[in-house]
Amino acid sequence: MALDKNTIARLAEHLENCELEARDTPKITDAHPDMDWDDAYAIQDAILQRKLARGARVVGLKAGLTSHAKMKQMGVDTPVFGFLADYFSVPEGGVVKCSELIHPKVEPEIAFVTKAPLKGPGCHVGTVLAATDFVLPAIEIIDSRYRDFKFDLKSVIADNCSSSRFVVGGAIGDARKLDLRTLGVVLEKNGEPVAFGAGAAVLGHPATAIAMLANRLGARGEEIPAGTLILSGGITEAVAVGPGDAITLRAQGLGSVSVRFE
Repeated sequence: MALDKNTIARLAEHLENCELEARDTPKITDAHPDMDWDDAYAIQDAILQRKLARGARVVGLKAGLTSHAKMKQMGVDTPVFGFLADYFSVPEGGVVKCSELIHPKVEPEIAFVTKAPLKGPGCHVGTVLAATDFVLPAIEIIDSRYRDFKFDLKSVIADNCSSSRFVVGGAIGDARKLDLRTLGVVLEKNGEPVAFGAGAAVLGHPATAIAMLANRLGARGEEIPAGTLILSGGITEAVAVGPGDAITLRAQGLGSVSVRFE
């Protein structure tokens, strides 16, 4: 690690304050160009500890930048991972207040819920499918704290992978009976289709993202517990939203889920 504990704590406080106060900041690698991957995840972990200390709960995990479209859009080539706090969750059909966010965007995802623990190394798609209780459609609302959505991979990891809000709904499906690679999705904004994709856009199979997360945690001696909700990553490019917008995700065989912005 290149950063000391005090610097990690200070950067975690800064990034979390930007999230809670809905204000942007230049990417942190501008001031700390030598920070490494361990530093980035250490800052994210420090943000998590700050939230837990205030009584927040972790309700899920997420993979990010997992589709080729998203990687191209953000100018990166490696998936990232973060956590989902309880107050990120929005009820199906609920409302997101744009005043609480900086520059929100939405992306369609397939969410996994586990029925057995997952731990690497050696976790693969088959392991994930066997440990999955069900899948369902999800809309993630991302909101990078970095000015103009400009960041590098280390900065976005530190910022908990742009996590802000998410909504799940629709119908639950059996991951072992669905072909998640060819499962198609349509994202609608104010009744008009704005993005199309299929599960294979996420690393060839959405379960690949879950396996990569399990393997990363396994390297740290951790696991994905049974009953964990995991967002597997955006299938299409992210779509900007603002007050008055209504978003609906339609997923083949899994119904639809919607959210509104004000």
